[in-house]
Amino acid sequence: KAYEEQVLCQLINSTLQDVALKEQLGYEAVVGIVKRYVATQVEWGRFDRLEVVGLDEVALKKGRSDYVVIVTTRLREGQVKVLAVLPNREKETVKAFLARIPTRLQRTIQTVCTDMWKAYINAVKEVLGQAVVVVDRYHVAQKYRDCADTLRKQELRRLKAELSEAEYDTIKGAMWPFRKNQADLNPSEADLLDRLFQYSPSLKLAYDFREELTAHFEQELTKAQAIKAINQWRQDVERSQLTCFDPFLTTLDTYLDEITNYFLHRDSSGFVEGLNNKLKVLKRRCYGLLNLDHLFQRLFLDLEGYALFA
Repeated sequence: KAYEEQVLCQLINSTLQDVALKEQLGYEAVVGIVKRYVATQVEWGRFDRLEVVGLDEVALKKGRSDYVVIVTTRLREGQVKVLAVLPNREKETVKAFLARIPTRLQRTIQTVCTDMWKAYINAVKEVLGQAVVVVDRYHVAQKYRDCADTLRKQELRRLKAELSEAEYDTIKGAMWPFRKNQADLNPSEADLLDRLFQYSPSLKLAYDFREELTAHFEQELTKAQAIKAINQWRQDVERSQLTCFDPFLTTLDTYLDEITNYFLHRDSSGFVEGLNNKLKVLKRRCYGLLNLDHLFQRLFLDLEGYALFA
């Protein structure tokens, strides 16, 4: 048993092939060890409560339709546990999983963090009526930041056509500084943006609006204060006649309640994003890892292997 647990620890952040080679074991022997020690589904008896649950998808292969859903929970101590890997992001699939959570644990779920996929939100509301749905602030930020970035691309195309080559050279390389938060700019990046904004006041306006909205999410606001601040921001954007934020304003029409639920407990699915990054590495490490049971086992091992087997 001690040797098999050692093999499992070696598998953490590694591959079956590498461990088999290192230990001079057959590939199937290593697979057999994983099967004996690691379940392919969550064992609910290990949990007293869930509180914060995260839903997020990741594409197993290139191609937009090939998503699996990673369901996780973050415990009070900060540990992240994987609850499921679901085969698709259909509402009925998510609902069926949520309904299988034992009633005693369903009652403990206070918050579900998700992105702006209606199927997730509706599934949670139908099965876990008491849970607050939070549209993750990082997905929200991606939306409004993309809007500002779209204008940056348009303006740089325009300026490339209108400016002399020498003038355009003075604003080359603006993409990364533009994408940074103002507080993170070094002096040369700030100077570069100043030169760009002299040629494009509308881009300066979009940058300032983007920074202002980010600042609201950093502030210790109540939900009511956040709604007021975001609605004021929206009015200012509409008065400015900038159109680059129009797609995000539509998002606010649909999801303002779930977006501002963030301010109730400042829950976000940053912990799910961290797991997604781990999953992307796992996909590269274990090329062709498309079996969902194996995926669950490998995520479980990466997250909990040392605590259980070291």
